[in-house]
Parts: sequence; C-alpha cells; structure tokens
Amino acid sequence: MHAVRRVAAAPSVSAIVVAAPPPDVEAVRALLAPVAPVIVVAGGAERQQSVAAALAAVPEGPDIILVHDAARALAPASLVESVAAAVRAGSAAVIPVLPVVDTVKEVGADGVVLGTVDRSALRAVQTPQGFRRSILAAAHAGAAAAYLTDDAGLVEKQGVPVTCVPGHEHALKITRPFDLAVAELLLGQAT
Repeated sequence: MHAVRRVAAAPSVSAIVVAAPPPDVEAVRALLAPVAPVIVVAGGAERQQSVAAALAAVPEGPDIILVHDAARALAPASLVESVAAAVRAGSAAVIPVLPVVDTVKEVGADGVVLGTVDRSALRAVQTPQGFRRSILAAAHAGAAAAYLTDDAGLVEKQGVPVTCVPGHEHALKITRPFDLAVAELLLGQAT
C-alpha cells in the first residue's frame, strides 16, 4: 500500500500494474483498490517472471515503463519523477543509485579476505528503474533462463547503456527486521 500510494502520487504515472503471488491476486486487488487504480496480475516464481507478467499487462500508450519493488515502499514520488524525467530526456534505461559508503571486501570461500574493493566507483542500486518500453520488452524477450536481480541487468546484457540518477535514502529495501524498524521510524516522522 505504501509503495503504490507513493508511485500513484507521481504526476508521470498513468497506470500501475502490480504482480502478486498467484494465490493472493484477489486479496492484493482488494487491498490496493482504495489506494489507487491498479491492475493486478499473477506473478511468477522469480522476480524476472513477475516483471514480464506485469509488463505484458501494461495498457497501450505509455512509452516509459518504471519497474519498482514493493520492498522499497518508501521511495518518494520525487524519485519516481526523477527517473521518469531522465528517460523522457533521452536515456533508454535509468537507475537511481546511492554511493556505497561502507568498505567492501572481496572474500574467498574459506572466509579469508582476498582484497579491498575500491568503492569510489561503486553504487547501490534502487528502484524504480525506468526504461523505454521497447527496450525493456526486448530485454525480457531475449532473457535467458539465468535470472538477474534487476531489470537494468537484463538491459545491460542487451548492450543498452544504463544511466544513473541520484537515489534517495528513503528508498531503502525493507527485507530484514532492522529495515522494518527504520521504515516505521521514517513513517512516524512523516506524521
């Protein structure tokens, strides 16, 4: 609900398609109906399959497709607009990113450090990710059985350059109890 509410608040968004676990399609549709008009489709076993199912359900018309994770439920509408604006300005694919602030080590299977990675060129990737519709459709059509962790990876494999825009700290990925506690703190500050 939080993710859909924020995406729906972005003026560039004309349609929202949500991929839900197949047994939960009707429940998700009922949950989101009071939040915003949405199309809910059955997702797949892997993220890539869910995005492909949602992409197939996008109505005719929009040339820009944004792919967003519900796990980034607090990504603000301003981030959605920033990504959409970069695609409108001519980029085929756009991802929001934040600089990596932690020291990153490459570690071998035995747990021994192999080296320290130079973090100056590293970025943590967020969503929504934006694409020209034809580029994203072609990337999904040409996708191999190996599943990637984001749609920008599929597009990269097609040789399409991916442009970065500044991410937003509130677009954190909520996957662990600690992340949920941070999200609850941020929601409490918004009131």
